[in-house]
Amino acid sequence: MERPSDVPALTALLRGGGYLADRGLATALHVSLSLGRPLLLEGEVGVGKTEVAKALASVSGRRLIRLQCYEGIDTSQALYDWDYARQMLQIRALSEHDLGDEADEAVDRLFGPKFLIERPLLDAVRAGETAVLLIDEVDRADDEFEAFLLELLSDFQVSIPEIGTVVAGTPPVVILTSNRTRELHDALKRRCLYHWVGYPSPARELEIVMVRAPGVAETLARKVVAAVNRLRELDLVKPPGVAETLDWVASLHVLGEGDLGVAAAEDTLGAVVKERDDLELVRENLEEIVTGA
Repeated sequence: MERPSDVPALTALLRGGGYLADRGLATALHVSLSLGRPLLLEGEVGVGKTEVAKALASVSGRRLIRLQCYEGIDTSQALYDWDYARQMLQIRALSEHDLGDEADEAVDRLFGPKFLIERPLLDAVRAGETAVLLIDEVDRADDEFEAFLLELLSDFQVSIPEIGTVVAGTPPVVILTSNRTRELHDALKRRCLYHWVGYPSPARELEIVMVRAPGVAETLARKVVAAVNRLRELDLVKPPGVAETLDWVASLHVLGEGDLGVAAAEDTLGAVVKERDDLELVRENLEEIVTGA
């Protein structure tokens, strides 16, 4: 599929899909697309790392294939598995017939494409350049799974003993995200380009809110963005990301609030503060957070 010709073109394309990428992120994406290299995005929770892949898939006409990583994930959940239930039904059906010389061939077919369940990584290898592969929160997976990813990201081929090797003609676009719950190994980082996604400036965050929530009054959006930036200055367990800013604006808009007052902020804190200890700290400083005084 045709790539945007330069960084401004890619920035405009993403903006048309509702994602406002700054110059640094758009440049990293453009280089990743041009070189066919995976892109590792690290940053705080809720700053829009996952949304990058979603937006890129949407505006480029590619299919988004998402692998959500978690502790204990293994290759059968990420790569491929066999449909054991269908295989057992097939075995039962075969047992009712005397196959004679065809028995071995019938058994071999039990481990053929008909019974293969494609998980996200195999799906992405087969889809090739028509897909965006999002390996989300790779830092939640263990070291063994991270090591398994190394070969895939280098060669984009998968060996299935019963079937053979599946090779991507042209690799898919690959985006990995990490919230830095643990340090990733250098071997994985070497296979990727890298970009840190930080909190946007207040002006950029306001612009994001107005694009993603166009029906919201600018006065309300401006005050919420200012309040969220004051929240980030507190010693919170979980500082709010852009996702929480959007949730807070949406909650206030649903309640018919055209401005951010202390009472309205108190009523809707659950949209932006999601740790009990943080709630206590925020309530103690709520008037200052809302008014800036």
